[in-house]
Amino acid sequence: MEKDARPNWDNPMQFVMACVSYAIGLGNVWRFPYLCQMHGGGSFLIPYLLMLLVEGVPLFYMELAIGQKMRLGSVGAWHAISPYLGGVGLASVMASLYLCLYYNIINAWSFWYLFNSFQSVLPWSQCPVNANLTGPLEECRKASSTQYFFFRETLNISPTIEETGGVQTSQVLCLLLAWAITYLFIIHGVKSSGKVVYFTGTFPYAVLLIYLVRGLTLPGAINGIKYMFTPKVRKNHHSVEDVSMPNRSCTGSQLQELANPLTWMNAATQIFFSLGLGFGSLIAFSSYNQYHNNFERQAITVAFINSGTSIFASIVTFSIYGFKATVNYENCLERTRILLLNAFDLAEETISMNNVLDWVVKLNASYPEQFAQLANKLEACDLTSELDTAVEGVGLAFILYSEAIQNMPLPQIWSVLYFAMLLLLGMGSMLGNITAITTPLRDFKFLAGVRNEVLNGIVCLVLMLLGLGFTTPSGNYWFSMFNDYGTSFSLLFVVLIEIIIVSYIYGLKRFEKDIEDMLGHRPNWFFKIMWMVVSPLILIALFISYIVNYIRGGTPTYQAWDKELGKTVLTNYPVFGQVFIGLLLVSAVSCVPLTALHMWCRRRKHSYIRDEASLVYSSSSSCIAYVLLRPLNTTWLDGRQTDTRRQKTALAYINNAWESE
Repeated sequence: MEKDARPNWDNPMQFVMACVSYAIGLGNVWRFPYLCQMHGGGSFLIPYLLMLLVEGVPLFYMELAIGQKMRLGSVGAWHAISPYLGGVGLASVMASLYLCLYYNIINAWSFWYLFNSFQSVLPWSQCPVNANLTGPLEECRKASSTQYFFFRETLNISPTIEETGGVQTSQVLCLLLAWAITYLFIIHGVKSSGKVVYFTGTFPYAVLLIYLVRGLTLPGAINGIKYMFTPKVRKNHHSVEDVSMPNRSCTGSQLQELANPLTWMNAATQIFFSLGLGFGSLIAFSSYNQYHNNFERQAITVAFINSGTSIFASIVTFSIYGFKATVNYENCLERTRILLLNAFDLAEETISMNNVLDWVVKLNASYPEQFAQLANKLEACDLTSELDTAVEGVGLAFILYSEAIQNMPLPQIWSVLYFAMLLLLGMGSMLGNITAITTPLRDFKFLAGVRNEVLNGIVCLVLMLLGLGFTTPSGNYWFSMFNDYGTSFSLLFVVLIEIIIVSYIYGLKRFEKDIEDMLGHRPNWFFKIMWMVVSPLILIALFISYIVNYIRGGTPTYQAWDKELGKTVLTNYPVFGQVFIGLLLVSAVSCVPLTALHMWCRRRKHSYIRDEASLVYSSSSSCIAYVLLRPLNTTWLDGRQTDTRRQKTALAYINNAWESE
């Protein structure tokens, strides 16, 4: 396709909405709140916002500039800089391919939960009865109704990754629906996806706003929000089992998490992945811009919208989480109150929810022997411990939220809103992920004549068929494998190579001139320092840290469902799983050196042919060489047989030499 014929976004706002819809994804809802929870709430916001400035914005700016300048997908853009660098684009395509394979299964789960939200009683709100009809299933009782519904009803999960089975019809149908909608969104390329992004980029905000208003009215919501914004200090928590220390005390006011290197590493990684750097989606999106589009302002705007959305979504999440923790805490207090009333034969009105902890201390002091007999039955009721329970990923999205929703009035309405939002967040990200694959394919000359509808349909169909493995009983374990190892390592490597190429191979001064040609001015000193020094150092640190943590982590593990215990247990991957993990780690990364090696071999081959032709030309007069070689269409040059391609190259070289004579 000629550059002049390349389609464009209808207007700059459409491009911004596409970037927002792509960047604002599931990670903003289920990953960022988990990191806040794990790294001490408010103290995590400091490294997060700092990494946004020194890593997120500069790298986002760089990828948009590359795409808009080259007006090609990731493969074509890096190949245009140097044929040896085309592998950088191929690595991005491989990473996007892996992501698309497992990302749409999340959308399939969202469809499943959305459809089940229209029942009069939410199916995850209660356990199914056992075969004797005497009570709930033992497995569900040991776990919880929400966990049982996700692991057993939704996934029908197997005990280990080694035990598989046939695909589940319900999950296959939901996956088929997810891919069908994805295809409809991108059927005409940017002309169709450009219309869709207005909806996928705005509807989640409407739902989050509704949830925020509702969340703030729930009992205990303020406890969750305080927990999020309060920096973590070293504390000794008090519980009903710790009767010797009735008062909480802080042993130090230091913000311990700021001194933890892991906090900074996770902050940088979250910025990196939430913006979608390295997948090639941003390069693909910006390649459809007008040449003089002001991508600098758009890069800064989208980056801050993304981080602002993460914080906003966390406020919503922690308000719901505070409600859920408060409900669990009060239920624990109620069970403790009943236990004490029955054990010590007290009047009903003697112990209330407000003074149950005081009665624990009092009864322990007055009746130590009788109280000791309750040690195995007494629970540790502590609100802070409930809030400290860190949950991420599908556990947060499909289990914790479901548990909170079922305790709300009119839970069906809130369930429909939540899973519709989750679905649109996933679909919005899928638009960028698919575009990162189809745009480079479209740039290949042999596919230039294929219609968008056909090419995009083939890509979606192939990816859907490959993704059917995730609908088997062991599919969730493969999902976890792809999620943990499929993209992280390769993307760190890709973006590190990208910034080295731009700053030190292509040349920062040349890059500045390209930006000036598009925007009318050069980037300021801040971006130059980030590209030359700060961002590469951060990426090198992340890359080394990933390798070190992987080596130190020993045998890779996954969470296997144990139906006897009613929970997941840590299990080592079998040998074939470890081998597959190794392939995931190196497959995308290997595209860079293999492509460079391939181009070097090709150029060496062509150089050899030119040397052969030059030898023939120099060893005789040009007239003799021309007369003898051209009419005979010989397959022999300098005594060595050549293939047709090499023959034509050599003859063309001699022809040019003769004509120049």
